[in-house]
Amino acid sequence: MLPIIDIDTLGFDAGAHLLVKHGLLALPAGGTLGVVGAGAGWESQLSAWCRSQGHACQLTDEHGRSVARVTRGGAQAGRWRGAMHTGHADPALDAAVAEQAQARWGLAARGATVEAGSPAMHFRLDQKSEVWATRAADLYAQAAAAQWDPETAIDWAAPFELPDIVEDAVVQVLTYMIENEVAALVVPARFLGQLHPHFREVQAVLAIQVADEARHIEVFTRRLRLKGREPALSTAGGQNSLKTLLDEPDFSVAEFLLSVLGEGTFVSLLHFLHAHAPDPVTRQIARLAARDEARHVAFGMTHLAARLEQEPAFRTRLANAVQSRNDALSSTSGLNEEVFDALIVLAAGEFTPAAIAAGYVRVQELMVDMADGRQARLEKLGFQKDAAQQLSALHTRNFM
Repeated sequence: MLPIIDIDTLGFDAGAHLLVKHGLLALPAGGTLGVVGAGAGWESQLSAWCRSQGHACQLTDEHGRSVARVTRGGAQAGRWRGAMHTGHADPALDAAVAEQAQARWGLAARGATVEAGSPAMHFRLDQKSEVWATRAADLYAQAAAAQWDPETAIDWAAPFELPDIVEDAVVQVLTYMIENEVAALVVPARFLGQLHPHFREVQAVLAIQVADEARHIEVFTRRLRLKGREPALSTAGGQNSLKTLLDEPDFSVAEFLLSVLGEGTFVSLLHFLHAHAPDPVTRQIARLAARDEARHVAFGMTHLAARLEQEPAFRTRLANAVQSRNDALSSTSGLNEEVFDALIVLAAGEFTPAAIAAGYVRVQELMVDMADGRQARLEKLGFQKDAAQQLSALHTRNFM
């Protein structure tokens, strides 16, 4: 029996389409719904609505009454599913992740039905293999839960006074760290605008990394100026080293150079500053920033692990990138000498020959710790021990 709904005098400019739409939802594609009405011109309004929605509409006369037979169009009438794909999908996600995101999906939520005629939006990073990280959703959740407010998380009013030479050392190290954090903000921000929003977990991680780096820049700057100082020296060698990160066009290679090697090394530096900070404010900042940076390293590692699992030969590309960067920076001075000296002063704790000697040894130990950490991460990504050791040694002398 033909199901029939009565829209009475309700017009299609006042919501009658909702009654028809609801009636059609109970039918399969190709099913027919009868519609009757009493309002002026309801038949023509219904016909126009059906054409716009991809449904067939035929007006008939049954027992002296006008009845419209509406045949439901295909399941995708006028629309397509935004998650339709071929290839592997991650069953742990609430909607399947396509191997390649389609331009016609645009900005739609993953899994949404996208209406035909929506504009195509081309994102350069539209391949899952280029950007995916299995733990992206977990890392974002951790990052969201661990966000901290610079105003309340740090005791800016903690009393302390440092000798001028020690305060100058803090300012120099923070000046150096600010420019590195600017690079660590710009790199993910640049790729964020190129990433197809279908890969929303990765999009969220990159966005929160940008927020982390912005916060680090804020607190480093605020501590730098806390005692009335201005930023210290920024060198051409340091700027050249960071420029190579900004110039890298490949997402995976950039993640490797920035997160796995650079930020991984920076975590060691932040732990060093936490251990040897001459004041409570710098110590608190170093602890909080190190926690954030460790998550950035974790994302880089999980992304590279996923890509290398699918494409083992990509290790050669990564190794070549390290060698190329080393070659490009061979004529530069490497780590700012003022930064190196400032680290010795902070590690010394006081300005005496014996303390300076001890501080120098601690900075050398820091360099070894940085190199060992890089090597361990490289080996975890499947590089042989000798190759990992060599690549670690080739990493920029500017740390990042």
